[in-house]
Order: sequence, then structure tokens, then C-alpha cells
Amino acid sequence: MSQMSKRRIVREKVLQILYAYEMNKDSLTAHIEGILPDTLDKPDRQFAEELINKVITHQDELDEKIKLRVANWEMNRIALIDKLLLRMGICELLYFPDIPPKVSINEAIEIAKVFSTAGSGKFINGILDAILSKLKETNVLNKTGRGLVEETISKPFGKKK
Repeated sequence: MSQMSKRRIVREKVLQILYAYEMNKDSLTAHIEGILPDTLDKPDRQFAEELINKVITHQDELDEKIKLRVANWEMNRIALIDKLLLRMGICELLYFPDIPPKVSINEAIEIAKVFSTAGSGKFINGILDAILSKLKETNVLNKTGRGLVEETISKPFGKKK
């Protein structure tokens, strides 16, 4: 199984854990143990647990970023799955410097297509893209390494020195 599809499965499991936790507010550990497969290798399990913990720890901050992008929409009117996927995507943008922004956004969109409504993918794309633009504009985006941020070519095409 490729790394990309393994990570997609891990993100889907994280979504399920966060959903169960949001609905019941009971033992997070029990949800993790009940939903995360024992077959996950150590890096994937660490990624899942770190994403879960950071989404929960930074929930107020993540929700504030969502609220700023949906000014004419009340948070309680956003479908829970969409809200959780937005939190996960923003969390990856902010706190996972080794994951390219386009990967985080694309994963949230693709998972929304499976687990949420027909329009959720476009909604999530719009919100995450706007947040990514703001993070770049304010120099808050902490991404390093090849392929993690877009590089611009300053030399115009076709011009010789």
C-alpha cells in the first residue's frame, strides 16, 4: 500500500475518532484504541495520535480561523464532519511542517467527498485555500523542504542575461 493511501486511511480513522469524541465527550483513549487498527506502523500511529491531540488542544484557535472565513455563517450550522475536516486541515497547515499544504487541502477535500455532502468538497476547499492564503500573506506558514511551498521563478521566461 502506498504512503499516500495509508495516510488517507489514517486521516479517515482520525476523522472517525474525532467524530466519536465530539459526539460522546467520553474517553478519547477508548476511541483511539477502538478505531485505530493495530496494523498501523509506528510512524502512522504517531501521526494519527499527534493530529488528534493537536486538533483537540488547538480547537478554539482552529475554530476562530474557520469563523473568520465564514463570516455570514454560524459555526453550529456547519456540518460536524466538515468542521472536523476543516480543523484537521488547518491543524496540518499550522503544526505539521513536513506536510505540503496542497496535500493537506486535497486530503480534506477527498475525505469530504466520501464522508460528507455533495458540496462539502468545494466548501472545504474554499475555506482551506483562503486560510492558506492568509497564512502565506502574514508569513505564519511554517513549511520547509522541497515541494512544501510554492517556489516562484524571478527571472522572466525567454529573457537571457
